[in-house]
Amino acid sequence: MWRGARSRKSGEGEPRALRLRYPRFLAALEWRCLAFGLAMSRTAMPASRRAVILLSGGLDSATALAIAQRDGFECFALSFDYGQRHRFEIDAAKRIAEAARVAQHVIVPLDLRAFGGSALTADIDVPKDRAEDEMSSGIPITYVPARNTVFLAVALGWAEVLGASDLFVGVNAVDYSGYPDCRPEFIEAFERLANLATKAGVEGVRYRVHAPLIAMTKADIIRTGLSLGVDYSLTHSCYDPLPDGTPCGRCDSCTLRRKGFAANGISDLLRYRT
Repeated sequence: MWRGARSRKSGEGEPRALRLRYPRFLAALEWRCLAFGLAMSRTAMPASRRAVILLSGGLDSATALAIAQRDGFECFALSFDYGQRHRFEIDAAKRIAEAARVAQHVIVPLDLRAFGGSALTADIDVPKDRAEDEMSSGIPITYVPARNTVFLAVALGWAEVLGASDLFVGVNAVDYSGYPDCRPEFIEAFERLANLATKAGVEGVRYRVHAPLIAMTKADIIRTGLSLGVDYSLTHSCYDPLPDGTPCGRCDSCTLRRKGFAANGISDLLRYRT
């Protein structure tokens, strides 16, 4: 209708008041349409583009979150207060989630000290000053029994509630301490489980478990994260920090982290005890 009216010569068949008001009316209409479109784009993001990210507060999970955001996912971060030796990684997860402006960050209390069995959940010494061949052979006492299985199961439940079909986890099978739940076989098996064990999976939703760091070295992970703007000063990696949160610099996690930064020719912004 308006297009036809605009095709006429000025003054032909149009009351003067309408000719004067039309540009203002059109501008207001276009603005309302634009605002409505923006609102819809923010609130009606397709559920298939939502993802649940396991966010521990460490270097790897922060990088996995950045990769998910780069790939266009609306990110929902999930952390666990599982009775670990310290709360510094929980604080780090909060800082990372806030800096990344995730859609939501949930911290689930799940006290695995009830079982123990790990230097991270029981009064057991954390190994220090281990050589690379020691770290890559055998399963160390810092392994928390079935931790990634439990965490991914909870993440899967939240994803089903959110209508999300993607999970991200920052596991790594290259520079890691021999954990069985960091291997590609585990990720593939859990993805199959996710599609068998959920109502959404049975009804045709295809769940994917993304492990974008699984074949990267620590140096590759850090390089990728820096290219995506990750602020690694917000992260925490140490298994056995001082009471003020200063990393020990000697546990497996600190050793691998320091090696990754050194391989990139840059210094870690964290201050180590040694």
